[in-house]
Amino acid sequence: MQTVLVAGATGYMGRYLVSELHRRGYRVKGLVRSRERAEQRGEFGAPSLLGLVDEWVVADVGNGSEMDGLCDGVDRVVSALGVTRQRADPWDIDFRANLRLLALAERSAVSSFLYVNVMHAHEGTSMLMRSKAAFVESLRRSTVASQVINPSGYFSDASEFVDMARRGFAFGLGEGGHRLNLIHGADLAAFCIDHLGDESGQWDVGGPEVYSYHEIVDLAFAAVGKHARTVRVPVRVVRPTLWVADRLGPRMSSLTRFFLEGLQRDSVGEQTGTHHLAEYFNDLAVIDQDR
Repeated sequence: MQTVLVAGATGYMGRYLVSELHRRGYRVKGLVRSRERAEQRGEFGAPSLLGLVDEWVVADVGNGSEMDGLCDGVDRVVSALGVTRQRADPWDIDFRANLRLLALAERSAVSSFLYVNVMHAHEGTSMLMRSKAAFVESLRRSTVASQVINPSGYFSDASEFVDMARRGFAFGLGEGGHRLNLIHGADLAAFCIDHLGDESGQWDVGGPEVYSYHEIVDLAFAAVGKHARTVRVPVRVVRPTLWVADRLGPRMSSLTRFFLEGLQRDSVGEQTGTHHLAEYFNDLAVIDQDR
C-alpha cells in the first residue's frame, strides 16, 4: 500500500483527491490547517474527509519549520495547494509553499509529485497565474517524476453564473463566444489519480461537454427558470479596467486580470468525466429554493 501526501486537502479539489485516493486503496496522509474543518462537509458539495485520511498533519504551509519531515515515509505527493478565495498572496502559497513542499519531497526521495495547475498559466499576467507558472517550471526541473494537470476550470467556479442568473442578469465580455469545458471535482480527481505514477507529463483536461461562455449563461438562467438577460461589455474596456484594478492593490489587480484574461481565450482540454454542468446548475437551483 503506497502512502500519498495530499497538500491543500481541505480545498474543493483536495477533498475530491483524498476521496478518490481512499477509494482506490492508497494510504492517505492529509496536510491541513484544521482537522475540524476538514472533517466537515466542504463548499460546493465537496466531501467531508472524515474517515478518509489515515494520517493527519496539521500545519501552516507558510511556516517552513512546521513542515520539516513532512514527506518522510511518503511514496508520492499530490498538491492542490493554491489560493482561491482566500485573502492570501499567491506568490507565498502557489509558488513558495509548493516549492518548499517539492524540496521536502526531493529530500525524502519520493517517487512522484502531481500538481493540479490551471490551463494557460504560462500565458497569464495575474500574480496567481505567474505564481503557478513559476512553480511548474521548478517542478519540471526537479529530479522527482512530475505530473502537471491543467483543468479548464471547475464546476464550482461556475456557481457564480447561477448567482447572476438568480439576480436576473449576467455580464459578458464581447460576444461570449470563447469555449471551455469545465470539470467536476470528482471527475478531475479520477483523471489525476489515473495519471499518478513514475512517468512525467503534462495534460490539459476538462469535462465531457464544451460550451461557449454565452451557452453557460443560458444554462444558468434555465436552471433558475428565468429568461436570459446578458449585459455585454465591449472588449475595448479591458485595458482601462486593468489600469484601474492595478491601482486598487495587488489582490484586486490579480483577480481582475485572472478573470478578464480567462474570458478572452478558449480553454478546452481532453474531454472526460460523467458529471454534466446543466445537472450541477439544476442541483444548485434546487438547494437555493430549499433554503
